[in-house]
Amino acid sequence: MSVDVLQEKIRKMKNPSVLELGLAVSDLPPHILAECASEAAAYSRFCRELLEGLKGKVPAVRVSFSAFALLGSQGIEALSDTLKAAAALGYYVVLEAPEILSTGAARRTAQAIFGETSHFPCDGLLVTGYLGSDIWKAFVPYCDMGKDVFVVARTANRSAPELQDLLTGSRLVHMAAADQVSRYGGTPGKSGYTALGLLAAASAAQSLKALRTRYPRLFLLLDGFDYPNANAKNCSYAFDQFGHGAAACAGTSITCAWKQAESDGTDYLDQAAAAADRMRRNLTRYVTIL
Repeated sequence: MSVDVLQEKIRKMKNPSVLELGLAVSDLPPHILAECASEAAAYSRFCRELLEGLKGKVPAVRVSFSAFALLGSQGIEALSDTLKAAAALGYYVVLEAPEILSTGAARRTAQAIFGETSHFPCDGLLVTGYLGSDIWKAFVPYCDMGKDVFVVARTANRSAPELQDLLTGSRLVHMAAADQVSRYGGTPGKSGYTALGLLAAASAAQSLKALRTRYPRLFLLLDGFDYPNANAKNCSYAFDQFGHGAAACAGTSITCAWKQAESDGTDYLDQAAAAADRMRRNLTRYVTIL
């Protein structure tokens, strides 16, 4: 798949949202933990059932490599199974890359994830932009093979402005990061967006306005829709005039909806589906997708 496929799925479903799978083990429903032989098995079952339950309702899923890896060797197997299941169910799949601290590690990771024998099939990879361009540029050649790369520019966590919004010359640091990425965007696809995109903050309205205006060909994944300081109106500034070019990521507001409803967890699929639909309705209140 490519970003063109992601945009088409969003258009058909009229839903510019992305389900995040990166919850803590303690947030799994008690009955699933009790019925499974290990935490990794419980995590895998939860993710698979959730993906099956939201099939055709949510166009894309963002999967945390580290959340699975922290469960040990069985967690890595569960990650591979989850990615394969998401692809088989028709989701556009974004994988958050593991920790990468060197150019060599970046090249090896690119080959392991995007190569023909990959155990971690995905359509797009999320990598940091703050270790230098030689890290994320190792993934760019795979954009010519139908893969997408989303580079972190601005995150939604509360302390992000401490570094990401500092002034460097006449620019904010995260805008400087976006400038660098835009130079390697390549030729836009039929959707009008390139295979190299950005992660931006769902909570930072002014940032989203600036990013969309300055980089009209970069697709924006919006981090932290379910953070307290984010909302659908802020997210709307990331979309173009046709309601294209962006998608908002939400995790616990969907995966832990059963907790918010003070349920025992046995109805977690119904609660997740209702939460996902609320998110869709909130977003499309401000964004008209043509």
